[in-house]
Amino acid sequence: MIHDTRFQRLTERLVEGAPLWRCLPFQEPDPPWRARWPGLAEALLALDDEALARLQADPFADSPLAAWLPVAALAELVALPDLSRPAPLPEAWAEGIAERKRRQLEAFVPQVPASPDEAPVDLVEWCAGKGHLARALAQRHGIEVTALEWDPALCAAGGALAEGQGAAVRFRVQDVMAEEAGRWLHAGSRAVALHACGDLHRRLLTLAAEAGSEVVLAPCCYQRTADERYRPLSARGRDLAAAAGLALTRDDLTLAVQETVTAPRGVQRHRERASAWRLGFDRLQRRVRGVDDYLPVPSLAYGRMPARFAEFCRWAAAQKGLALPEVVDWAGLEAEGWRRHREVARLELVRHLYRRPLEVWLALDRLAFLEEAGYAVEFGTFCARSLTPRNLLLRARKR
Repeated sequence: MIHDTRFQRLTERLVEGAPLWRCLPFQEPDPPWRARWPGLAEALLALDDEALARLQADPFADSPLAAWLPVAALAELVALPDLSRPAPLPEAWAEGIAERKRRQLEAFVPQVPASPDEAPVDLVEWCAGKGHLARALAQRHGIEVTALEWDPALCAAGGALAEGQGAAVRFRVQDVMAEEAGRWLHAGSRAVALHACGDLHRRLLTLAAEAGSEVVLAPCCYQRTADERYRPLSARGRDLAAAAGLALTRDDLTLAVQETVTAPRGVQRHRERASAWRLGFDRLQRRVRGVDDYLPVPSLAYGRMPARFAEFCRWAAAQKGLALPEVVDWAGLEAEGWRRHREVARLELVRHLYRRPLEVWLALDRLAFLEEAGYAVEFGTFCARSLTPRNLLLRARKR
């Protein structure tokens, strides 16, 4: 009942705040919500860099937005039980694992019990990659773990690591979206997935519910789905969304996973520069086209960004078939991009307030689906946000 009340109230808050969190300051220099919430934009734009950084790290703590928006109510709705009980992994198990991933495993592995009531259990890692989680579970519990991964190269690499460490892991080349993927799940299995994306973890939940398998899941990347519009998994989610008029697009779902507190400072600087340059180009393209609308430009992988702003603009213009003027005040335009970047960062704080509420709403939809299938479900966080913002955990067992 507690979860259902939270689910219902979050639905109401998301609908109420939709004009705020659906607005994209990056694309809309003058947010449409300014007229409805007078003074809000001005208060945000007046924030200094220290206040900005603090609110980016924790949008609910001592927020000046509380004068306009339901900050306290949203904070209460996303306050979840802390289930964390980290246990260090021995150095011998950590070969080939990046430090942050290792710490996430140390937080997640203790969430996976070896067996229910001393009865044997088949552990299955879903979307295993190189099977870092499967190896840690096999060695900690002293049992064999099945690792499902569609990429044969990752299976081979993971198999070599497991063999070298003496870990009892069976790798199986398996596309989990394929029709036969459910054969690995049954009433005596426990499926585990650390940050399985979108449709991959939806598929796990669907097949697990059909088979009666237990599930330990940290969901991720809800927007990685084939559907243009979000289809709630649970009947309760569908009913709530229909009654409140909450319709989510795939683009809407990206809000839930935009937090990047774990990015190294070098990556953050790259993102800031990319943002400023894109906003500078946005100013340029509006003038060149004579159309005051945002023009999306393809993304560039890390390390492929041109060295200078002018080169980036020429590349972006070529992507969109635009002919640029022979004379452009590149320095002035770049400065305008950085000014817009600072402005956007402050206006985005409004969206940040609704980021975690949307993520928790999506997780509650998965929880409700499992409960409707006859499961008892634990729901909370398995680690601190500083380790990974995707720290929600669902642990489900058939009643």
